[in-house]
Amino acid sequence: MNNSHPRPWPVPRKPWVMKQTWEHLLFAHWKIDIDLIRPYIPEYLDIDTFNGDAWIAVVPFEMRNIRLRYLPEIPFTSSFAEINVRTYVTKNGKPGVYFFSLDAANFLAVQVAKTFFYLPYYYANISSRKDGETIKYHSIRHKQKGKYEFTASYKPTSEIFFAQTGTLENWLTERYCLYTTHNNKFYLSEINHDPWPLQHAEANITCNTMIPISDFQSEKNKPLLHYSKGIDVVLWGLEKI
Repeated sequence: MNNSHPRPWPVPRKPWVMKQTWEHLLFAHWKIDIDLIRPYIPEYLDIDTFNGDAWIAVVPFEMRNIRLRYLPEIPFTSSFAEINVRTYVTKNGKPGVYFFSLDAANFLAVQVAKTFFYLPYYYANISSRKDGETIKYHSIRHKQKGKYEFTASYKPTSEIFFAQTGTLENWLTERYCLYTTHNNKFYLSEINHDPWPLQHAEANITCNTMIPISDFQSEKNKPLLHYSKGIDVVLWGLEKI
């Protein structure tokens, strides 16, 4: 991992605590009215916008090579499929990610993430299969038939590019921290990775009930789509704000 590439702020000096690889990602982004999203975001966070627009995303992918610092991968918990729903926020000059939900196909990993990172993880039945360049993906939250389901096939449609600073693609993807809350206390976790190798993408989304905002209908809007073959990521422990 290249720690010298431009970041909005320096890499933390203290050691990272977890390493992961994220692969075969689809970034499906929709514009969303700030007034629609504001009730779902903690008041202590400011909603981040690009040219006045807020965005919400559904991101299916595969997790690999998960391990804690100085420890080997833990059998049966180091690889699984995941899907998250997220938006973009900022606090004290640090733009980051705020998650509505993270669904994962590994029950133990879900419990660990909820306990130590205070993230809204849920156990889900997920299948992710690569057919040539196409990823065929289906997720449904455990015991939630008809709710929190996502079905799509997606693939890249361009050569790899790296988003330039100041562009929408850069603003959407180059995020180096996440925010979360627990028992009325607020936390930040730093993240580091190389710049995203992005490709334009196409997707056939046949079911999407992942976005928990009743007045927002994703099927009535055309999403902005990007694919990434993946990156290595390191995360730091939670810091109380």
